[in-house]
Amino acid sequence: MTSYHVWTIGCQMNVADSERMSAALDRLGCSPIEELEAADVIVLNSCVVRQGAEDKVTGRLSSLAGLKRQNPDRIIALMGCMVGPDTRDLKRRFPHVDCFMRPQEFGPLVRLVEAREGVCLDTSEILVPSHPSVTTYIPITHGCDKFCAFCIIPYRRGREVSRPIEEVVKEMEMLAKRGVKEVTLLGQNVDSYGDDLPGAPDLADLLEAANAVPAIKRIRFLTSHPNDMSQKIIDAVARLEKVCEFVNLPVQAGDNTVLANMRRGYTREQYFALAGRIRAAMPKVGLSTDIIVGFPGESAEQFEQTVDLVRRVRFDKVHVAQYSARPGTISHRKMPDDVTPEEKKRRYQVLDDLQAKISYQINKEMVGTTEEILIEGQKDVRWHGRTRTNRLVYIEGGAEHRHGELVDVEITKATTWSVEGTVKSEHNLGAVTQRLQISVVAN
Repeated sequence: MTSYHVWTIGCQMNVADSERMSAALDRLGCSPIEELEAADVIVLNSCVVRQGAEDKVTGRLSSLAGLKRQNPDRIIALMGCMVGPDTRDLKRRFPHVDCFMRPQEFGPLVRLVEAREGVCLDTSEILVPSHPSVTTYIPITHGCDKFCAFCIIPYRRGREVSRPIEEVVKEMEMLAKRGVKEVTLLGQNVDSYGDDLPGAPDLADLLEAANAVPAIKRIRFLTSHPNDMSQKIIDAVARLEKVCEFVNLPVQAGDNTVLANMRRGYTREQYFALAGRIRAAMPKVGLSTDIIVGFPGESAEQFEQTVDLVRRVRFDKVHVAQYSARPGTISHRKMPDDVTPEEKKRRYQVLDDLQAKISYQINKEMVGTTEEILIEGQKDVRWHGRTRTNRLVYIEGGAEHRHGELVDVEITKATTWSVEGTVKSEHNLGAVTQRLQISVVAN
């Protein structure tokens, strides 16, 4: 039997793409294996959002040249955001790669494997993971229309295209039959969902339909854009029972001049107002954000505006990245990368230290509350899951029978990155009480 290995780096959308590529290979009769070097088909799913990610992909690609020489029949494929419309340079640099696929473009590899195996894949069927975990991702839009100055995504994933509500619901139902209890609806800008569909349904309409799928217990969505987070969406998240109270709302910077240079389309004052509306509708909402430090032209005083915003909003988690110029983007073409690497690292550390203090304060405020947790699986001998507000939870002790279950936990102790608690009841197994140690890490 033909074996395959899919190696993935990057965002949740890449993870979802890899799951669907694997599902296609499964349907073609191939079998997944853990050891990349032993696979008959090797797929690298790439990311170029940061230079560090691109360097890892390039290094891995180069290392595969020897494997191809050892076995010329081995198929090597590159997919993801490293692959643009013009692949001539990639073919020159990596002649040992058999096919190059842009994001969501599975066809070239499927056709190679079809020819090798003498089979044919029904491409009209929805590709869903063959063996999904309790939680999984569902792409609902592809591409992005925003063209932020720093971002390569629109140039690699193309313009926004939404999937019809009926198709997304059908995929949820298929996943539910395979044991999935929680889905995360994905898009580069999930809040603009439906703008290109007949009748212009929006994310709130999709959440309403998703909430009605019986076997799915929880629904999340990523990633939001401040310009498109409407009050209708906020109200839907607050109202719908299965939609979790968690919003990832990238701000990227806290200074208005920097935001304008980034082409984000809003001000810090507008962001504060939006965060306020979200918290008014959901006082206990989990709110996370993304921030880039060291964007071209960002002064020390402008960076302090970002520090001030983080201090005032009190996010549950902040994903901080040091600016990395991406060839072809607006900032790469028009703005000098004039903040030194040392200063970028300093600013990164300032935000990281500040967020550590905020996370400790938020965890202390959880003591005495009861949190609903979905048990997702086992990692490093401990079982883990997440609260509705997206905190990662580790459970000390045997919890095998709780896999895929919802449990109530009373929080009794907090530290900087974790809390401890007691399981009070199990939603699906009745009022069974057992004391367990819980570690919760913001993630």
